[in-house]
Amino acid sequence: MQARLVRSLLASTHGVSEDDIAIEVLSTGGDRSQASNASLSDIGGKGLFTKEIDDAMLSGRVDIGVHSSKDVATRLPDGLALVAFLEREDVRDAFLSVKVQSIDHLAERAKFGTSSIRRAAQVLRQRPDLEIVPFRGNVGTRLQKLIDGVADATLLAMAGLNRLGEGHRATGQLDPEIFMPAPAQGAIGLAVRSDDKRMAALVSALDHAPTNMTITGERAMLAILDGSCRTPVGALSSLANGQLTLKGQILSLDGQTAFDSTASGTDPLVVGRAVGEDLLKQAGTEFLAKWAQA
Repeated sequence: MQARLVRSLLASTHGVSEDDIAIEVLSTGGDRSQASNASLSDIGGKGLFTKEIDDAMLSGRVDIGVHSSKDVATRLPDGLALVAFLEREDVRDAFLSVKVQSIDHLAERAKFGTSSIRRAAQVLRQRPDLEIVPFRGNVGTRLQKLIDGVADATLLAMAGLNRLGEGHRATGQLDPEIFMPAPAQGAIGLAVRSDDKRMAALVSALDHAPTNMTITGERAMLAILDGSCRTPVGALSSLANGQLTLKGQILSLDGQTAFDSTASGTDPLVVGRAVGEDLLKQAGTEFLAKWAQA
């Protein structure tokens, strides 16, 4: 679906037929691991959703990689570059349940389904009594699991639901100030080979500058923290008068310890690095090492 959107935008922007742009669907390790219910941090992290696409680009098999930006590693393989981001969708997480209207209404020791360590930590920070159970799959699969009682509630990215035309499935949207989204959540990123200047120029025409600024800042923060993928990280950006304000957060896996930082400025790389460095300073290497090894 994301690839079809990109094809449509490329065709309309450059005055060609959509039939002139081929889509090659590649099954990634992240896609294939959905049935396992395993946490991504346990089976390889973000690269699971991009490796096959990266390999196909580097081999020349495909020219453009279309990614959910939150799934892209902070350091791309040599020879590849992110050159554009489409306008960002809703960054919030959606609460889904067939039993209750909000996290606060869940019964004591209810089962909360998620395989995201960030979401688990944020949920436990609000409701430490809840039981976190592994929970992956597409939207339909997760809804059926809720109906079957595998879990009493779960969280999904509102952006993904909206793009699928399934926004109505959300029981409610969470306050992003409390449940900070994953860095780069809600944005589609486009990668090309670093030496393919023609393709970079064609793709860069789709770039949404405000989205590029926020994602650049959030990825710069994440690169500083770098990512043990065992450390829950949240980010929330806003833009006003050309200035980026970035809020970042890291948490313990149980959600009981959290560190927050905010910085503002016109250079997203500087802002992102400032937030990341402050979070590292606050938490200390021992904190990060402890949860990275948990």
